[in-house]
Amino acid sequence: MARRFARTLCTAVLAAAFAASPAVADPAGPEPAPGPAAGAPQGLAGLLRQLQTLYQGAEEAGELYTGTSEELRKRTAEAAELDARLAGARTALDSGRREAGRIARDQYQGGSGFSVYLRLLLAEDPEHALEQSHVIERVQAGRAAAVDRLTGAEKRAEALAARSRALRDRQRVLVARQKKQHDTVRSRMRGIEAMLASLSEGQLAALEALERKNIGEAQDALTASGALSSVRPPTREGGEAVRYAVEQIGKPYVWGAEGPESYDCSGLTSQAWSAAGLDIPRTSQEQWRQLRKVPVSSLRPGDLVVYFPKATHVALYIGDGLVVQAPRPGATVKVSPLASNPLLGAVRPDPDGSPLSAYTRPELPDDATAGTDTGYDAPEG
Repeated sequence: MARRFARTLCTAVLAAAFAASPAVADPAGPEPAPGPAAGAPQGLAGLLRQLQTLYQGAEEAGELYTGTSEELRKRTAEAAELDARLAGARTALDSGRREAGRIARDQYQGGSGFSVYLRLLLAEDPEHALEQSHVIERVQAGRAAAVDRLTGAEKRAEALAARSRALRDRQRVLVARQKKQHDTVRSRMRGIEAMLASLSEGQLAALEALERKNIGEAQDALTASGALSSVRPPTREGGEAVRYAVEQIGKPYVWGAEGPESYDCSGLTSQAWSAAGLDIPRTSQEQWRQLRKVPVSSLRPGDLVVYFPKATHVALYIGDGLVVQAPRPGATVKVSPLASNPLLGAVRPDPDGSPLSAYTRPELPDDATAGTDTGYDAPEG
């Protein structure tokens, strides 16, 4: 059964990897995936630590990939806008060149042979010539303006062309980075597959039991510290984010996905807040870096809880010490204890919002907490 599960998990994960469109490069690049045969720790606790390390490494690589994909998406949109501006600048430049050519032909054909003052001196009717001089001056001023427009159009076109070349260079770097990160994620997923395939059904069950025990103890310690004792209502937007996240319970984790049928961890949190009317960064690292940090003791529904030293996992707090999260490959969106992973801290997307005077959390599905928090189990069906 363990081998059948491992094959199911790997197939689902790799299919998601190929289906996802390419996101920030892993500086270390692809690395050999460690397996139990290559110095695996002895004992159940050691196996659990190794499996957790493999999952964490895979998720870290996935978040980096997602970040690169997000940057590439933005650069692609910027390139399209820049191409449109460059086309307009080149059209203006062509128009200016045609106008400059017409002026050159007029001058060559004698259309403006004498200066205004020379015309005045040679005129038989100086008064009439004086009237004409104003017309000539306006014509000359128009020609000077045309030359200025041509010069400006040339400079704008050159500047936009330079920006376009730099942007294309950046896109090429990002595409190469994507491929490198894609290979890294696949390598780390193969490490998870190799380890799971080596474990018996009894070992998998024992690992899950030990994981639940560890999470329970960490949650009890957090509760005993008083960090979760206060009940705080969310803002209206925070309540909407919670509602959206709860509605996604049961949908599968897919690396790089941001809905509506599947999610990765930061895809879920970013889409929940987007549904509430607020755009936040796409990846867990950027959510941790850019959003307002708040103490865990001040959590309110809608806040984001960030995990692991490198901020490689994120969940959405719904109150009562619980979060909604897309845990890991092979799992589905679910409700978990806040302490389901090593806690880094919390951030608030709407720090200036006014909390509701009253709030009732959306009703949770009966199976909201079903399944492991660590991705050991493949989704049913």
